Amino acid sequence: MKSLLRHPRTQAALAWLLGQYLALVIRTTRWRLIDAGPAFAHLAAGRPVILAFWHERLPLMPALLRMARAAEPRVAALRPRVLVSQHRDGRFIGDAVARFGFSMIYGSSRRGGREALVEMLRALRAGDPVALTPDGPRGPRRQAAGGVAQLAALSGAAVVPVGAATSRHVRLPSWDRMMLPLPFGRAVLLAGAPILVARDGAEAALPVIQAAIIAATDAADVACGLT
Repeated sequence: MKSLLRHPRTQAALAWLLGQYLALVIRTTRWRLIDAGPAFAHLAAGRPVILAFWHERLPLMPALLRMARAAEPRVAALRPRVLVSQHRDGRFIGDAVARFGFSMIYGSSRRGGREALVEMLRALRAGDPVALTPDGPRGPRRQAAGGVAQLAALSGAAVVPVGAATSRHVRLPSWDRMMLPLPFGRAVLLAGAPILVARDGAEAALPVIQAAIIAATDAADVACGLT
């Protein structure tokens, strides 16, 4: 059974099903976008941003691009990139969310990190946003690794902390207690104030970024009535 589940064709079929399911959730959920004006202003002015959110809220993020394009038409011309690991799980997630208009960058601190950094810098310099999970792909949960601050320092791009929550969901028994959305709920996507990192300020900025992502996630939970 494990061999069957790991087969590339099985993985492709499961990723397609997950993509279909997330599309159903997006269509049947009442979404609300909060405090995204400053982030949209950066994008509209041609200034790239790094969208940072916890790994546990990844299934909610495909709705972000759809709502951003509706709220700010100039975002439609951008090519958002998502950093995922080269591990089988990362490629599975990449295949599932690619249908929503994202392009994947594969790499992590353990494998392909240098190549991924170069590709992210290239994307940001072209004006395209980059999305990543600072605690992914293996945790610890809600603890940001240094890569997000280093990328911001090298690129000059602002970090936008993003929170997301939905009133109808199940928690998966994974290391991050991933929130899997269910249809017919109320959901919130919240973008915090952009954080600029000085060229030599990555170390000092990291706890600020981590606290901002936690605050955005907690605020999204409160807006959905979650405790």
